[in-house]
Amino acid sequence: MRGGQTCGFAFVASTVLLLASPSLAQVSSSCTYEGINLWGDVQAVESFPDIKVQVVTSFPDLRVEQVTSFPDDCGQWRMVDSFPDFAVQFVDSFPDIQIEYVTSFPGVP
Repeated sequence: MRGGQTCGFAFVASTVLLLASPSLAQVSSSCTYEGINLWGDVQAVESFPDIKVQVVTSFPDLRVEQVTSFPDDCGQWRMVDSFPDFAVQFVDSFPDIQIEYVTSFPGVP
């Protein structure tokens, strides 16, 4: 009987850890998230985003450099008000990905 209780505890503990993880993002090494290239023109929206983003200062899924022209490398974002490549919603919890703003070396850490 003890073995079954131990196994049950391990399952519950691992489930709690998975649910408590702030981000289980799948940012690929090719700098995409669910088929969306993570560079280009980005629009911040309040609803119906392509990606929910949380800004962090350590252990990001993606390092982002805000640029004013030619956002053509991984992690380079040009913020726009119309005609975006993708839309993001900035959230405090349950993000799809976590980003850190940088001034150099953007991309997947």
